[in-house]
Formats: sequence, C-alpha cells, structure tokens
Amino acid sequence: MTARRPAIAERVERLLGTAVEAAAPVAGGDICTATRVRLADGSSALVKTRADPPAGFFEAEARGLRWLGEVAPAARVLAVADDCLVLRWIEPARPTPEAGAAFGHALAGLHSAGADRYGADADGFIGALPMSNAAADTWPEFFAERRVLPYLAMASDRGHLDEHDRQAVERVVRRITDLAGPPEPPARLHGDLWAGNVVWSTDHQGVLVDPAAHGGHRETDLAMLALFGLPHLPRVLDAYDERTPLAAGWQERVPLHQLFPLLVHAVLFGGHYGRAAGETARRLA
Repeated sequence: MTARRPAIAERVERLLGTAVEAAAPVAGGDICTATRVRLADGSSALVKTRADPPAGFFEAEARGLRWLGEVAPAARVLAVADDCLVLRWIEPARPTPEAGAAFGHALAGLHSAGADRYGADADGFIGALPMSNAAADTWPEFFAERRVLPYLAMASDRGHLDEHDRQAVERVVRRITDLAGPPEPPARLHGDLWAGNVVWSTDHQGVLVDPAAHGGHRETDLAMLALFGLPHLPRVLDAYDERTPLAAGWQERVPLHQLFPLLVHAVLFGGHYGRAAGETARRLA
C-alpha cells in the first residue's frame, strides 16, 4: 500500500465507523482519484477523493445521487464530506440487450418523476466546471442562459472556439424558442449522461453515477447518450419510448441538446470540440 491509501482507509473508518480491511486503486476518471475499500462486514465501497475540491463539490454529487436514487438505480451514498465521497461498490458486468431495455424503462421512470423547476435548489458541477442551476420560467430560457451561453463564453475566452463557430451557436440561442419543440414539464435529469456514467451491474441494471442532476428537458439526457454512445442504445430508446413516448420530431432536436456537452468539452479539452459545437449549431440553422 502507498501512504495515500492508508490515509484514505483511515478517513473511511472515521466516516463509516467500521474497519477497512483492504484498499486498492481503481483505474479511470480524470477529475477524482478512486479507491476501492473492503469493509469488515465483507462489503466493498468506492471512495472518491480530489486534491483541493471546490466548496460543495462532493456534496453536490451526493445530493444528485440521492435525488435520482429515489426513483431509479443510482450509486448508493454511504458518506460524504468536504474532501471525499463514499459510495456502495457496484460490481460491474457486461451489458446485455435485456439490461439495455431495463435501463430504458428506468430512465423513462426517472424523467417522469419530474422536478419542481427548470434548475435545482443549489448549483452544481458538470465534470470539474461549476454549473448554475438557478431557476428559469421556461426550458428554452434555462437551456440558453444556464447551459449554452456560460460555456460558450468560457470556451471562447480560452481560445477553444473561433469566431465563426461562436456566432453559429449564438444564432441558435436567438432561435431557441422555435427550435425547442413542444413544451414539456421539467424532467428529473441525470444531466451528464454519457456511457461512462452508467455502470452495468451484475444484477442486470444500468446504475447511474457521477450526475449533474437538475430539472430540465428529458431529451437532453437522451441526446447525450447518442453523442457519446451507449451499449444497446437502440434497445434503450425503444424501451424508453414504449414506457413514455417521445414527442414528435425529437430526433431533429438532438443536435440542439448536444450543444451543451459539446461546449463543456470545448472548455475542458479544446481541440475539435469547439469545431464540433459550431458544426452542430449550423445543422440547426
């Protein structure tokens, strides 16, 4: 064991009040360090830590997981503190078409559970970036003001989006009410739903992790799944539509909803993501 892992084990023991028998690093993730610990009762937990996390970082994730977990499979929070988050370990498995269908049904149920506003009671994070959840009266206003424009500005300020692409996104924002489709009530969203944030478990469920949870438009979660891929996505979408039919024209609105994650990636990683955001915006012209 490195010195770091005994320190993590001691932290978990204080938080959970139970002994840690072993600790090992978990690969993956570029924001937090992940460690698997085996507890004295034979169960395992995942511990997420980060050097100097911003205030409320882990609490926002825990709050989102608890909210999602009220109605859908989500990682169970065992403890949260300013410097770490402890989750019940999810034993991963290879996804099956049947698990994909079950996930589609669960996602439809999650969205249908709804939210009391477009936004949330507190701000959160999308990856490592701060994310405003201040409420808005309509979804187009919320998406433009809280999701698209802040990350457009950040990407532009960092030189990750050229003027041509920035103007294309701004044209979409000016037309967003026309592009948004029929009004829908606020859905309970994961908010950062790419394939890496769904853990396929040994009990044949797709379990939600790492949310940026808020009340928004349900097509946003589906568009992100399509952008970054998900095993058995056609089965997921068919099962979703079977449980909660999607509004006519939702496929044509996918690029609109994908602007948000593309701009976030442009801020964080630059490169082709800024160009992709511009190209996506021009498809909506």
